[in-house]
Order: sequence, then structure tokens, then C-alpha cells
Amino acid sequence: MSGHDDTGEGALLAYLADADREYLLGRGTRRRFRANDVVLMEGDPSDHVHVLVSGWVRVSTIVEDGREVLFGLRGPGEVLGDLAAVTGRPRSASVRAIEPCTVFQLTGAEFVDVLHTRPEIAIATIKTVAARLRNAESARVDSAAFDVSRRVAVVLVRLAEEHGRRVPEGVLIEAAFSQEDIGAQIGAARRTVARALRVLRERGIVETGRRRILIREPRVLRAFARSEPNGTHRP
Repeated sequence: MSGHDDTGEGALLAYLADADREYLLGRGTRRRFRANDVVLMEGDPSDHVHVLVSGWVRVSTIVEDGREVLFGLRGPGEVLGDLAAVTGRPRSASVRAIEPCTVFQLTGAEFVDVLHTRPEIAIATIKTVAARLRNAESARVDSAAFDVSRRVAVVLVRLAEEHGRRVPEGVLIEAAFSQEDIGAQIGAARRTVARALRVLRERGIVETGRRRILIREPRVLRAFARSEPNGTHRP
């Protein structure tokens, strides 16, 4: 990986100095996955760890009634499978590539050895787990409090903060996620998400295209995401 400009906020590599990044990646073996390939399978007892350096993946589980629940989207710089390696328990979720991806793969033993050898990497790993927990708790609260349009805005704000790129027109999010992916995060059907995005487009807040969303009015979107259903705003 020649640079880390695409590394998202909260990703493991974002917390590491260059020397620690190179050490971690140097312990791994480069692997590539095609779009729709299964990267990790829920329930699998394997403990290898992937450090994602390019491409996006979706992390999900299947509940008892057969529905897929999407835990989130992971992008460059994030680590996959770290909890299984540390705890020795089977995979708690499946990971599937949504576009061609490149990872550096370490065995569980190699990853744990890295954590012992480089305390800075261990601390960074703890920070990534904490970020996931914050996002999960926030998503639970948002789902109960916001209508669909506001919940879509919340997802877009998070994606912009973690993976967006500043351009003259606003903030550009480039990734192969779909309206179904957004809907799975907020518990809404694709058609409902499409209507919510249309509202945001009609107001000139966002523009949507294939594999991209341009947020033209980031401040407006953030304000909309913070608004309460009755029109008030949180302090």
C-alpha cells in the first residue's frame, strides 16, 4: 500500500504511525478478493485476520427468520476478524466483498504476537473496537428516534466523516454500497430509502450517481441528521 489517504476515521491503520503500519502489513500475506467473494464466514472456527487496504466490504449476520442484518460497511485501513483471533471464538458475522478488495492476511497467532510485540498496535486495536461499539450504540438509538429520512441522513453523515473526500462541490463518497445496504443499516426497505434520497436530492443537499454520492451541503445534512422528529434540535 503506497499511501493511506483513503483510510477512514476509526480504522486501525488511521491510528498507527508509519513504522507500525509497515510492521503490521509486513507480517501479513497479500490476498485479493473479487466482488461478492466471501472474505469471512459466520460460525467459521478459523482465526486469521485481514487488514483491508483497498476496496469495501459488508459485515452482516442472518437472524432466525432468515433476514440479513447489516452491521456495517468497512473500508480501507480497517481490520477484519480481530475479535475471533483474540478470543478464540468462532466468527460472529460474515464479511463479503462488495467490490474488488486487497487485504493483508495474518494468522491469529501472528496477529496476537504483533499485539504483544507492538503495544501501539494493541492500543490502536482497542480504539477500533471502541469505535465500533459507539457506532453500534448510536445506530440503535437513531433507529428508535429518527424517521427514515433522518436515519438515512445519519448514515450519509457517518460515511462522509469516515470515508468522504473533500472536493470543490462538497464531500464525495465513492464506494460500491447500495440503497439496500443503507436500508439494512437502518431497518428500512430499499424503496423507502430511495424516497428519502429523493427528498435530499430535491432540496439540493445531495447528488447521487453510480457508486458515488456527492454531499453538496454538508452542514445542512448534519443539521438535518441532528434534528428531532418535532423539528427541534439537540443542543
